[in-house]
Amino acid sequence: MSDGLQWLIGRDDWTYSVFFARGITPEELALRLGGAPGSVPSPITGREAWAVVMDHRTDDEDLIRIGASDGWSFALEYGVPTGTERLAEISRGGVEVAHLDPQPDHPPKQFAYAKDGVDICSFGIGEEVWRWGQQPDFLLAELVQAGVLDADGEYARSDDEPFGAADRATLAILEARFGLALPHDVEERQLPAFVIR
Repeated sequence: MSDGLQWLIGRDDWTYSVFFARGITPEELALRLGGAPGSVPSPITGREAWAVVMDHRTDDEDLIRIGASDGWSFALEYGVPTGTERLAEISRGGVEVAHLDPQPDHPPKQFAYAKDGVDICSFGIGEEVWRWGQQPDFLLAELVQAGVLDADGEYARSDDEPFGAADRATLAILEARFGLALPHDVEERQLPAFVIR
């Protein structure tokens, strides 16, 4: 498999939320997400992260692992996603933040983008027809060009296409528009970890 984002579709182990940030280091992203330095032994793998979350779970603690890929810092969040509502705050000071949440218990998957303290655009992956934010049509041209939506903003995809094809098309747009990539072996990599409080 190659890097990018499309490889996430169809993976049973894509149950973690992903934050991408451009303009800050991975460590600063961890702090903006509420990560507590020294709160968990690290570096750790994704499997070890889930073990920590399951063994020490409380309602107000999740865990993130951080790294960098293709000019973006990233944080993988394990547990119940907590940073989505704070994207604008996380993006303060000219920072760009993109967020992918697989929503395994409450589909659809979600995408959100904020920049310089403003929630720009969000939508459900597979439900791109409903978009919100300060600029809900921020990615409309790309969604139309890729055949996800038609020019009126309605669905353009066939109902009988293979499972995951529509989601892959949307992730391909995000890869191309923002240059987002996540190493395909990210779950096996030993990465610095922080408890979010």
